[in-house]
Amino acid sequence: MANRSEDPTRRPHGPSTVPTQRGGWLTRGVEGRFSAYLMGNGEVLRWTEGTDGRWSGPVSLGGGGLHPILSVGQGEDRYVHLVGLRPVADADQEDHVELVHSTQFQTGRPAVEWRSIQHSNGKSHPWTGNPAVAVDARGRAYVFTKNGGGGLSVRAQKDGGGWHPWWDLWGNRSDPSPVAATNGAGFVELLSAKPEGLLRYEQQESGGKPVRHDVVPASVTFGTLAAVTGPSGHVTLFYLDDAQRVCVWSPGRSLAPTPFLDAVGTGPLAATPCRIDGFDCTVLAQQSADGRLALVAFPAEQETAAGKWTETGEAHGPLTTTLAQGLDGGLVAMTMAEGASGPLLLTMRQKTASDGFQLGAWNRLT
Repeated sequence: MANRSEDPTRRPHGPSTVPTQRGGWLTRGVEGRFSAYLMGNGEVLRWTEGTDGRWSGPVSLGGGGLHPILSVGQGEDRYVHLVGLRPVADADQEDHVELVHSTQFQTGRPAVEWRSIQHSNGKSHPWTGNPAVAVDARGRAYVFTKNGGGGLSVRAQKDGGGWHPWWDLWGNRSDPSPVAATNGAGFVELLSAKPEGLLRYEQQESGGKPVRHDVVPASVTFGTLAAVTGPSGHVTLFYLDDAQRVCVWSPGRSLAPTPFLDAVGTGPLAATPCRIDGFDCTVLAQQSADGRLALVAFPAEQETAAGKWTETGEAHGPLTTTLAQGLDGGLVAMTMAEGASGPLLLTMRQKTASDGFQLGAWNRLT
């Protein structure tokens, strides 16, 4: 599976283009219903799960003219933060982009107007990387992106509205697709990689600038990172090393970078907590070499107990997958592939009433 970290400003906007989706673009509202967000023809489209389990949509959330990349983050308040890239209309600044932000407060309701948060290198800049979004315990969004110097920058919301200036986090030659998460204390963390190893930035006080830790030596395949917050409150990173092994790193648990499972493919991982037979577990997903989605589950924060990958669904071209946890604790998966007339959107739920890790049938939304 291809690693889609390429410049979205160089990609077509036609209906058959599969966009780059980042973060948890499948979100659960307070009442338990899900929403899915997808870039299409320069705007954000949303599908909404009804009380009967059926999906409706798509509904446009605007943002006309956006490039085909979308990053999504959600806080404990269940508000959904959407971040995209918009071209800057200036003949002297070809291929320049700015980051734009919108919020949906309630399931199925309209989102607020898209607003520019500019770029870490000024009002606009050529594409530098795919943004990541996390939301702290007080509902403030943190938008991370690779900057023009090759390092990382973040812009955070203020308590009283508006945004702080961009903060430079340094970290040159970093992965264009970092991942962000919120730990059990409600603080935001950013995880990325450099050729030398793994990078971690940790917020240490409410509203504060994330602090960079020393690089931890490791071999990392860029564009494969996924993070999950476990029952201990610590963030765990999963990634592929140069030998195509799934590795785990959790500095809060004093766990050094460790391979624990052979990958089934070469592309990015997805991860989520879930409950199986009443126990806290972690589920990883990756597209297999034969084009199907593969899943593996294991007790939370016990990676060495991981079993074998289970392939599910039909074979497709490159898949983009996100995982989420339902109100009942079970796994909900959504994956997107390129169909004959546009993106093909499929979803599946764990059979929580059954013993063990039983998966339901895949349902097509588009």
